[in-house]
Amino acid sequence: MAVLGVVLAGAAVGLLVWSLLSVFTSADRAVHRRLSRLSDFEASQLTEAEPLLQPFGDRVVQPATHAMASAVRHVSPTGYTQSMRQHLVRAGHPRGLTVEAILALKVVGAIAAGALCLGFMLLAEGSPFSVVLFTAAAAMAGFFAPDLWLRQVEANRKLTIRRALPDMLDMLTISVEAGLGFDSAVSKVTANSTGPLAEEFSRMLQEIRAGIPRVEAFRNLSDRTDVPDVSTFVTSMVQANVFGISVSTVLRNQAKEMRTKRRQHAEEAAQKAPVKIVFPLIICILPATLIVIMGPGVVSIARAFGLIE
Repeated sequence: MAVLGVVLAGAAVGLLVWSLLSVFTSADRAVHRRLSRLSDFEASQLTEAEPLLQPFGDRVVQPATHAMASAVRHVSPTGYTQSMRQHLVRAGHPRGLTVEAILALKVVGAIAAGALCLGFMLLAEGSPFSVVLFTAAAAMAGFFAPDLWLRQVEANRKLTIRRALPDMLDMLTISVEAGLGFDSAVSKVTANSTGPLAEEFSRMLQEIRAGIPRVEAFRNLSDRTDVPDVSTFVTSMVQANVFGISVSTVLRNQAKEMRTKRRQHAEEAAQKAPVKIVFPLIICILPATLIVIMGPGVVSIARAFGLIE
């Protein structure tokens, strides 16, 4: 018993000492003591150096971006920022860009293109009028280049959504007819699918689960995509929700209609191909063909008339 008491007493003392050391020698207290020992000069130097410890993007890039975006907002027409925000949503926010980032890119593009063109024109020793004209044109082109790029990304995303819609509706039809509810079917299909359409359906499902009315969630889906086929599907689903029509019947009919539209779009693109290929044919292929065919004849005629030896 005596030995056990000594062991317990030693353990208690050791635990007490460990607790006291943990309290008085912790890292937080050590940092606090070191900071309290700083002189006034060191404290002032630390205050001046603290902003420099932040990342370069937080210190320089973000304030510059906000300043340039604010400048463009002041000179842009009313509603331009809202229109660009809509285009960004319909383009799927490529590369995580925001409206401020796009506006800043427009300013940077205008300055860079204008400066580059000005340098070339000065090296070419052009007239003052041509220098001003080409520099202004280059600056305008650099300013509107992000808009053109954003419109192209938006168009590509719409095309991808339109092509993926019939397959998505087919999978939803199979899931609903197998016994799943519409929300469960959407969750199951989006979990096993990729692409912008699956992302938009997943966002619509999240809105429904968050308490947004189903009709409003469907209309938000139509507004975000801005694809006529999706708008047709949304209208049919809203009508089915209002009038109590079977969802599986609506999905099957819509899937059939969308497959027909996709085939019609493919046939339309095939009919446009011969017209689009005319200009490359005339500019690139026809001159080379004429040179190959008429070249020997031209050489023979020139020799017959003594123009060449």
